[in-house]
Amino acid sequence: MTARTVSRQALTHLALALGGVVMLLPFAIMLWTAFVPERLIFGGAGLGDLTFENFRLAVREWDWVRAYRTSVVVAAITFVSQLLTCLPAGYVLARHRFRGRNVALWVMFGCLIVPSLVIAIPTYVMISRVGQLDTIAALVWPSLTSAFGIFLFRQFILTLPQSIFDAARLDRVGEFGMVWRVVLPNVRPAITAFGIFSVVSSWNDLFWASVVLQSPANATVPFAITQFADQEAGVRYGAQMAAATLAVAPLIIAFLVAQRQFVRGISLNVAD
Repeated sequence: MTARTVSRQALTHLALALGGVVMLLPFAIMLWTAFVPERLIFGGAGLGDLTFENFRLAVREWDWVRAYRTSVVVAAITFVSQLLTCLPAGYVLARHRFRGRNVALWVMFGCLIVPSLVIAIPTYVMISRVGQLDTIAALVWPSLTSAFGIFLFRQFILTLPQSIFDAARLDRVGEFGMVWRVVLPNVRPAITAFGIFSVVSSWNDLFWASVVLQSPANATVPFAITQFADQEAGVRYGAQMAAATLAVAPLIIAFLVAQRQFVRGISLNVAD
């Protein structure tokens, strides 16, 4: 190994380390603030001052069981709906040739480019007109399908050998069976990767919840975190950071459990 190669690798690792510090620093500040008394958050706190008081305040002043339940229901409905729509669409775009296929691909790519904020107002108007504001249906409506999911599954299905589809057709497997009996078992890494993206996106979505929710009855976890404010005392940063820590804990655990499948699903698509 030459000195130039060693220097290049050292610079690469240094850049990755600096990037990791930049990304993890807000998380570290969140954890520190969650355990620091409110009066010492902006200076003067040491290891001997750490306390669980912020967590007790967060748990005492909000119904977290209901907020977690709402977030779990929204994330589950969103993921199942996206899987049921994106997987067949990805299969069709990957393995079928039909008139208008290129147009469908460009429409999919266009949906990937358009920010969700662009269609927020029309979507709000539609939900308002059917009387579904401040409901779980309003929370999941804009995410019932996903252009990114279609793209991800299409790319993964393209890596599958054509022979398994030919063998299935020889066994007289129909198109519905092709998706759920042939494609589904072979794209589990992609499903895991997409599932993490879908659940994290649904779980962390504050913008749309703030738009359609009018009461705390169907508050999601991010929406509940924003409620730790007092007109006289102002924002209670310690309680907010404690609530944020409770909010991200399930996501971190889920990622650690599924990280191998997640990395495999992403790496195969990048390699393709």
